[in-house]
Amino acid sequence: MTATTEAPAATAVAGPAHGSPRSWRRVGTGAGAIALALAVWEVAALVIGDSVTLPTVTETARTLAEYLGKPYPEVQGRTLVADALISTGRILAGFLLGTAAGLALGASMAGIRVVRELADPLIAIMRPLPPIAFIPLLVVWFGIGETSKIALIFFGVLPIVTVATLGALDAVPPDLLNASRSLGASPLRTMLHVRLRAAVPGVITGMRIAMGGAWTAIIAAEMIAATGGVGYLILQAGNYLQTPLIFSGIAEIAVLGFAFDGLLRLLLRLADPTVRR
Repeated sequence: MTATTEAPAATAVAGPAHGSPRSWRRVGTGAGAIALALAVWEVAALVIGDSVTLPTVTETARTLAEYLGKPYPEVQGRTLVADALISTGRILAGFLLGTAAGLALGASMAGIRVVRELADPLIAIMRPLPPIAFIPLLVVWFGIGETSKIALIFFGVLPIVTVATLGALDAVPPDLLNASRSLGASPLRTMLHVRLRAAVPGVITGMRIAMGGAWTAIIAAEMIAATGGVGYLILQAGNYLQTPLIFSGIAEIAVLGFAFDGLLRLLLRLADPTVRR
């Protein structure tokens, strides 16, 4: 009787296997949705019959494959791969710095009341502000180099990760903290080894939201004040009505964003195996 009752409990804790029929069904459903969207795009492009207004899927794919190794503009231009690497480097630098600062600030606000009272109104003011609004100011301060792009992403990521960290830490059950303190752990040790570990899933969810905002900010910045990156490529293609290349750049952003989000989802699964993503 004991073995019979323990087996379902263990199964419930472990959750569905990665190769379960449900997982494969989700993959198939997602692939079907993408295929349907591409089919609708292809039909709409054929009906319109104007590649400047809406190129076909095949034409966009052909353009994407061509410019992966061919620079655009041809004079002093870069390939799609090179521009993607430039944008990715800016994203990683700003995102990692903003995440580290947001984690530190959020943890400090959760553990020290004075820090919370001082920082909370500032975060409340910063969070609704769109990072794009700071582009002209950052260009004046830092020029059109890499510093202004990284600073833009930093200021966009910081409040989101701070709020996510603070909310996740506040949601940790008090009984868990009391148990740690009763075993002799100091407030700092409880924060580092108990509270932060319990809050990891909520923090990663905030990081996923911040990553989406970071891509929006960097593409806008590259369109306004940059000489490289996917946003700059899209702007140049738009100036010469190269619509297939515009869609190629958009597709590249989608792939990169999906890859980064997938890595964060994998990190979330590793941090909390019971979460279904």
